[in-house]
Amino acid sequence: MDRARPRLVRPSRAETTAAVAVGVLTLAGLLALPLVAAAEPDERIVAPSPADPGWWLVVALLLAQAIALLAAKRSTRLVLAVVAVVPALHAVAVPGATFSLTTVAVAAAIVWAVLRRPLRSLSAVVPAAGLLVAGAQYVNDVRSGSAPGVATLGAALLQAFAIVAVALAVGLVVAARHDARVARGHELLALRREHDALVQAAVARERVAMSRELHDIAAHHMSGIALLASAIYRQVDLDPEAAKVSAQQVRAQSTTVLDDLRRVIGLLRDEAESPRSVETLAAVRELVERRRAAGADVELVAHTGTGTGTGTGTEVLGAGIGTLAQLVAYRMVQESLANAAAHAPGARCVVEIDDRQPDRLTVLVTNDASHAPDPGPGGGFGLVGMRERAELVDAELHHGPTADGGWQVRLTLRRDAILDDVPQEPA
Repeated sequence: MDRARPRLVRPSRAETTAAVAVGVLTLAGLLALPLVAAAEPDERIVAPSPADPGWWLVVALLLAQAIALLAAKRSTRLVLAVVAVVPALHAVAVPGATFSLTTVAVAAAIVWAVLRRPLRSLSAVVPAAGLLVAGAQYVNDVRSGSAPGVATLGAALLQAFAIVAVALAVGLVVAARHDARVARGHELLALRREHDALVQAAVARERVAMSRELHDIAAHHMSGIALLASAIYRQVDLDPEAAKVSAQQVRAQSTTVLDDLRRVIGLLRDEAESPRSVETLAAVRELVERRRAAGADVELVAHTGTGTGTGTGTEVLGAGIGTLAQLVAYRMVQESLANAAAHAPGARCVVEIDDRQPDRLTVLVTNDASHAPDPGPGGGFGLVGMRERAELVDAELHHGPTADGGWQVRLTLRRDAILDDVPQEPA
């Protein structure tokens, strides 16, 4: 039986970047060391030459540290131990000024360890790595010509402590910033989910409200169908042609009510509530008058085929606009005026109904900029309800700020085919 081959784990992009950066930095320092030695002739800096076998040994040690960092993410503590041993090997084999280059990888491994593991899991390996570097520093200094003793040992311990402390500080700062970004991301995600839940609740409330109004809409259409059916019964023998026309009207009325029912199917009505009238475009006048009585500065302008009026009740509005669509227009005006009162208190509002186009009717609610203090942003759920209602009747809804700092909401309703008047049931 064939054995499964072990899977090779490729280093991550972060591991590769860290290893390449350390390798390039330390090799660049090795190549620049002769320039430093030439600039400081009084210092005891001995720069090895590529002709010296020790120079190539230093290159091999630095490359070994960089290669070890490729596994820093998977074996954090092991990699730290490996790179911490290299300075000791350097101090024994090729002591000299190049020793400090081997501590760069140790610092990088400590930073990586702090980022990947909790501090308590590093309580042994980090101090051990620091002591190993301190011991290697002492051996390197003594073999490079420094006198053995407490002073040299103290200097070695101080240098090792500085390397470990700086690396720990950098790692902790980077880790803290990363944790803050993650926490902020989680907070934004929670806020987004909360907002989505509130939007869904607002949409559900609007759907339930429309389902409660559906009963009255259906009752309006069904009463018309009942009258037409009665007329057909009386006309079928006396006036067959009139009976055919009435039958066509029954079919049109039935199609209309089925379309309205299909749009809000699945929504339930609370039968415990008392019956309510269905608001239409004609009821906008009463809505505006109630707002005026409450102290609001609201004006109604109605444009019809016979001219422009002020909503006194003499204009016939909404011919060919279905009952459900007229209800949507009424609710849009109601919600827009409520939003204006909440977000622009005291501002003048204009409700404009344009009923002059043969294929559509437009309702426009505009409020001026408010001089009162800004009450702050709202949840936007009123607009959600308007959009939900507009989609139910295939209407177009647009809203946004005006040039003078106010706000405008525009609803465009498609006009249905105009039916003949429903005949009255004969006495």
